[in-house]
Formats: sequence, structure tokens, C-alpha cells
Amino acid sequence: MATVTLRPNESQDQLMKRFRKKVAKSGILSTVRRKRWFVSKSELRRISKKKSIRRIKRRQTSDME
Repeated sequence: MATVTLRPNESQDQLMKRFRKKVAKSGILSTVRRKRWFVSKSELRRISKKKSIRRIKRRQTSDME
């Protein structure tokens, strides 16, 4: 849970900016988006396999340049 306390002489805009940074850094939003729908284990394996293939191809193309 990301919490921020109001500092002396701090505006609401600055407080919101600090809060957004803290939420982004903690990875809460990415976790919520990932867990929005149920994904079976076989589907997760398939997705991770696709990601790894994409990553390997990207590394190979960058090595050639």
C-alpha cells in the first residue's frame, strides 16, 4: 500500500505527484492490470515462451549491427 503524508508548506499538486511516483515505483498498477483476468498456467507458459523468443530475436538483431 503506497502512502504519503503531507509535508509542511506542500501543495496538493506536489503531494499527488509524489503519490503517483510512489505507486508507479511499487508496481501496483502493473500487478492490477495483470490480475484483471484469470490466465491459466498453460496460457502463462505460452505467453512467456513468446516473450523469450521475441527477446532472443531482438538481441540477435542488435548484435548484427
